[in-house]
Amino acid sequence: MILIFDIFIFLLGLSVGSFLNCVIYRMELQENMPAGPGRKAVSFLRGKSFCPKCKKQLKWQDLFPVFSFLFLRGKCRYCKKSISWQYPIIEISTGLIFLLILNFKFLIFNQFEVFQFLNLVFLFYIASALIVIFVYDLKHYIIPDKVLFPAIGIALVYNLLTSYFINSLLAVLIASGFFLAIFLISKGRWMGFGDVKLAVLMGLLLGVPNILAALFLAFFFGAIIGLILIVFKGKNLKSEIPFGPFLITGTFLALLWGEQIINWYLKIFI
Repeated sequence: MILIFDIFIFLLGLSVGSFLNCVIYRMELQENMPAGPGRKAVSFLRGKSFCPKCKKQLKWQDLFPVFSFLFLRGKCRYCKKSISWQYPIIEISTGLIFLLILNFKFLIFNQFEVFQFLNLVFLFYIASALIVIFVYDLKHYIIPDKVLFPAIGIALVYNLLTSYFINSLLAVLIASGFFLAIFLISKGRWMGFGDVKLAVLMGLLLGVPNILAALFLAFFFGAIIGLILIVFKGKNLKSEIPFGPFLITGTFLALLWGEQIINWYLKIFI
């Protein structure tokens, strides 16, 4: 029974990942349109899927997550141009993240509980929002408010309805306060204000002490990738590198294994 449920959640994640790809592309399309009524009329949540290259509307058999990509050998059925690997990567990543959340946050399924179900839906939604932010910031160096603000609002309401609000508020003050100080001291040169806003969502999601693990992991991986880019890609200390993806990576790791990471750290260094 558990295996069947795991498969269902993974397939659900693939489908959600396919939708997230559409959201990302439509946000990019909307952003690149000139200002005016036409731009406002484009919705990043609604509309039929089409090939980004030839604009041909896709049929139902072209829309199976991952499987359509493999069947078509990574090329559009109509114009034969290559399909970006972003699509299957995001679909598979979303499926795996949903599966990890299910198994590491919800291990007991011997009875149906409404709160447990709502908590799972909440985490799937926040995970989806973080995936969109991850990809968009990685590609465009922008953390989109139209995705971040609704996620913050839902996370805030969720925490108000649970007993975690005070703990989450403390985490928000720690994370966003720290990044706000960096932003103000550097006048935006070291860190963008989008990272400050993203830290609010991180705090609401993780609470204390997991927010500390997320921040540590974000800076740790950021330093490693930064050094790699300096050595192999000719970057320097003044080169602009989006920090949002590192914050989101740290957030997912802390969400799933935060307590274990903190206990491991304390055993080694204290």
